[in-house]
Amino acid sequence: MDCIFCKIIKGEIPSYKIYEDDMTYAFLDIADDSYGHTLVIPKKHCVNILDCDEDYLNAVISAVKKISNHYVDNCGFEGVNVLNASGESAQQSVFHLHFHIIPRKSADGIDIWPLKDKKNLDMQAICDELKLV
Repeated sequence: MDCIFCKIIKGEIPSYKIYEDDMTYAFLDIADDSYGHTLVIPKKHCVNILDCDEDYLNAVISAVKKISNHYVDNCGFEGVNVLNASGESAQQSVFHLHFHIIPRKSADGIDIWPLKDKKNLDMQAICDELKLV
């Protein structure tokens, strides 16, 4: 397997480890695009949330929460953005499940949510189509 995140877990590629437990590994994103940008991954390879078993998915989310709380409670941040892309059409770039934690401060200048023009969609029709029954 030629998965860069699996190689990081195995220690074949160095990383800036932030946290590790039996099921998860968290490290700084070397994209170096914002201070503290952290990736949280399962130690078991899965492509994204669509094929990850619940035990590993729960462990990853638990680690995301633990790290996020640490950043806010102990590191001087005021909040976090937690982001995930699952699937090529969702702009997933590394095909090993990962969540991004972007630690935030009020005046950090990061714009995660760019403004989009309202589309005037039929919300009831969309709800009827997508509702999980």
